[in-house]
Amino acid sequence: MVQELAEATGDQQREAGQQAPAWTLLQDVGLTLYRDMVLGRRFEDKCAEMYYRGKMFGFVHLYNGQEAVSTGVIQALQRKHDWVCSTYRDHVHALSMGVPARQVMAELFGKEAGCSKGRGGSMHLFSREHHLLGGYAFIGEGIPVALGAAFSSRYGRDVLKDTSSDAVTAAFFGDGTCNNGQFFECLNMAQLWKLPILFVVENNKWAIGMAHDRATSNPEIYRKAAAFGMVGEEVDGMDVLAVRAAAQRAVDRARSGKGPTLLECLTYRYRGHSLADPDELRDAQEKDFWAQRDPIMALATQLIRHDLASPERLAAIDKEEEARVADAVEFALAAPEPQPSDLKRYIWAE
Repeated sequence: MVQELAEATGDQQREAGQQAPAWTLLQDVGLTLYRDMVLGRRFEDKCAEMYYRGKMFGFVHLYNGQEAVSTGVIQALQRKHDWVCSTYRDHVHALSMGVPARQVMAELFGKEAGCSKGRGGSMHLFSREHHLLGGYAFIGEGIPVALGAAFSSRYGRDVLKDTSSDAVTAAFFGDGTCNNGQFFECLNMAQLWKLPILFVVENNKWAIGMAHDRATSNPEIYRKAAAFGMVGEEVDGMDVLAVRAAAQRAVDRARSGKGPTLLECLTYRYRGHSLADPDELRDAQEKDFWAQRDPIMALATQLIRHDLASPERLAAIDKEEEARVADAVEFALAAPEPQPSDLKRYIWAE
């Protein structure tokens, strides 16, 4: 697929008789973005396979199509310094935060080696080491937690006089959350106290089976920031470079004490709400339209067009990430189950 894409791109450039515009993206950054998105896509595809083979149980919500949002935002954060709160669609957020694929897959299999010791499963990934504050099953549930993390950062700097306390928190949530009370309450508090937080709306157009335009009086979510005097920005959530640039602006604003940002990323999920969803409500033409805007292929096109990667290099990355995911599955299958004697463990801090 990458080879065909490269040939088509080259033909287009020759027919136009134009050189590609100068790019400022560094090669290693571009390849890092590509690798992160490929890992997320391959991981989710394998989860679907394991679920349908009866190897994975419970609710499983996949992220296919939305990879540019996770990669673009999280790559703008400082690793193991800034914080992230996720939703029930949290696998790829965890991977982007650096949680090893083995730990994420083991958690989905309910194994002791999982990042949440097998207690969380698909919707409740957590890793303090990697500054992932958790996935949350109820919509909007993670936003107040993210707000608390941002408040802690501000309190450490202003009250405790810790100059190193400048961590930024990113809260991910979907368009369906933006009609809930805690969304508005947290926006108000964040702007009132100028907290270092980035509210990331992954607007994939559908809240389970409800079309976004049918569920809200103002479908342009980023405009809701204006009610609180907050910066709001809409960005193409299928373009990882656009997401990354917008996230960098928001992170810089937050870290410098200028307050929060509401970032609406227009994206699309390629699968149903969960793997138990037959996905019969969405129009086939709508799905086809968004499939043609695949964020991974879009970045591959740019990398090849601007001579930052060859088709062979991208194909090699694809194979490397496929091998990483296959290794994660083997690890998860062989990992031990939690001990029944530890049933009540991890309920309280030790």
